[in-house]
Order: sequence, then C-alpha cells, then structure tokens
Amino acid sequence: MTLRTYLRPTGLAMPAQARSTEAPGDVIRVAGRDDLACWAVEVIARSGPMRDISYTMSAAGLRAWAADGAVEGAFAKLLDRHEAPRADLVGLPLNRPRIMGIVNVTPDSFSDGGLLGSADAAIAHAQRLAAEGADILDIGGESTRPGSQAITIDEELRRVIPVIEGLAGKTAALISIDTRKADVMRRALVAGAHIINDVAALTYEPACMDVAAASGAPVVLMHAQGDPRTMQAAPRYDDCLLDVYDWLAARIDACTAAGIDRARLIVDPGIGFGKTLDHNLELLAGLSLFHGLGVPVMLGASRKSFIGALTGVKVASDRVVGSIAAALYGAAQGVQILRVHDVAETRQALAVWEAMRRGAAPRET
Repeated sequence: MTLRTYLRPTGLAMPAQARSTEAPGDVIRVAGRDDLACWAVEVIARSGPMRDISYTMSAAGLRAWAADGAVEGAFAKLLDRHEAPRADLVGLPLNRPRIMGIVNVTPDSFSDGGLLGSADAAIAHAQRLAAEGADILDIGGESTRPGSQAITIDEELRRVIPVIEGLAGKTAALISIDTRKADVMRRALVAGAHIINDVAALTYEPACMDVAAASGAPVVLMHAQGDPRTMQAAPRYDDCLLDVYDWLAARIDACTAAGIDRARLIVDPGIGFGKTLDHNLELLAGLSLFHGLGVPVMLGASRKSFIGALTGVKVASDRVVGSIAAALYGAAQGVQILRVHDVAETRQALAVWEAMRRGAAPRET
C-alpha cells in the first residue's frame, strides 16, 4: 500500500524571533510569510487508515532531510507547498488574515435565519459588515445547517441575485456566492460575484465543475461528510484530520484535471459539517497541516455548535466570544480567511493580536 506523507508546522515563532534567526533554514515560513515562522514540524505518514509514523523534528532537520538525495522527494514537495507564497485573491493580498463577513439571506440559517428578510435589508447588512472591516462578503440563499432541506434553484436565485446586484460596484469588498448549485454560481458571477464558496466542493451537480472552470473565479472547496439533512447522524472517520486532508487533496486534483488553476483554489475543513465535537477539535488543533495542500485555508467556526458544547451557551448569537477565540487560534495557525458573523469584534481582536505579536501596529495592506 502507498505510504502517504503529511507535515504539520508547529512551534510558532514570534515575528521578531523569525527576523533575527541567523540561519533562515531554521524555520518554516508558512505560505511565505515572515510572521508565520515555525521552529518545528510534526512528520506523519500512513499506509492504511491509521498513522504508521508520527513524530516531531526541527525545521532545520526536516529541511536537511528533505534535501538529502537518498530520501524520497515527498517531504521536499510538501515543504515547498507549505512555504510557497499564496497568490492574491482577486487582487486582495493574503499576507495577513482576511475577514469574510456572512450575509445569510435565508429564513432558517442556524444563527441568523430570518433576520435579513428582504434584499434591501441584506444589502444594508452587507455594507455595514464592509464598513466594519470585512474584506469579503459571502452571500448565501440556502441554509446548509444540520437537518436543513434543499430549496429550489428559482427560490435561491430570488434570494441572492438582487443582493449581489445591489452590492456590485458599490463596495470595495469582494463578493462571494455561497452555493452548491451550478445555475446559481453562473447567475451570481454574471451579477457581480467574484468568488464561488461551495460547501459541496463542486460535487453536488456535475455542471458545477464546468461552471467553475469556465468562470476564472476563485473557488472555496469545503469538506462535508454526507448531506446536510443527515450529516450529523453518525459521522465517522479513521483519522479525521488526515481523512479530511486527503479528501480535499483529491478535490484539488479533480479541479486541476478539469482545468482550474491551483492558484484559484481555497480549502475549508468544514467545521460542523459531518463532524462530532471531537472531530471539530481535532481539525482545529491540526489546522496548520492543511497548508501542505499549497492553497489558502479558510476557517468557518463562527457561532457553531461546538462552541456551545464546550461552554454551555445554547443561543448561537451569544457565542461571539467563543467565535473570536476560534478565529484567533485559526490566525495563529496561519489561516488566510476567517468566515465570521461578527466582523467588527473579530477585526478588533485581530488588530490587537497582530500588534502584540509584532510589537508594532499592524500594517494596513
């Protein structure tokens, strides 16, 4: 059986430490960023469902090992993918954590369903999120919460297209369409959307891959186990972190085979989509592993049920503090995009976190 290999950077250095390192090879610079330098890496390998190898070594040791001609090139390739700078997202540099503000034009989303009952209300909310610091506005018209039912294409279009048309050209923020349906993707891009955010990673309809390939737009590929109606019934994995990584790697391969440039792809491990509390925590603890896919990483943990399970906070809109904790942890793991409900609060927390780490005020770029 083929041995599959993985690297998870760990031991994050403070930016000042990384800058003062005498030998640049002593650290791994995640996504090419000086402020995301790691001293060590967890080396993982498996030939079957379970891990055969798992141990930690220094970044310098890994670099020397990967450069050794006697060693298989898999680790060298993974190291290159971890360290390669990520391409700009429709002109938006990914040199610091970017915020995607959630705009649910739905009556039944888990946290804010029914709050935006008209296109005008959704447009006003989106503009407020942009003013608060959202770099991207994610417009969704179909709830994919656990137990949700699919809606018709016509109904989804009725909800999202007027909002996208009302925002296009009127905000500096990028516009993302949160959908798993090909016709909605196509119509949304024509209306002014810049990004496709698909919870089904272009698997819900065969035409989704064709639309994405022809569009030239960036695509978020999210992992989900099962359909929203049943995904939380009994999710199971052999090794959740590695299984999700392998699934996303396979989706990237399918996209590139269909003509979608790897530089256009973003991955999302899909917190809460076919995962138990332990599965979610395993993914969050190991987020830096996903940089080995060589594409930007998005995290959507805002107000989700795992926060309620950990804290006892039952009302989703009351989980702001837990959501910010998850966002800051994701930023520390190198996540490039944070998908959140509470933009102003997250932006404030990130500004303080970045300033403390750098020992200087954040640079607005």
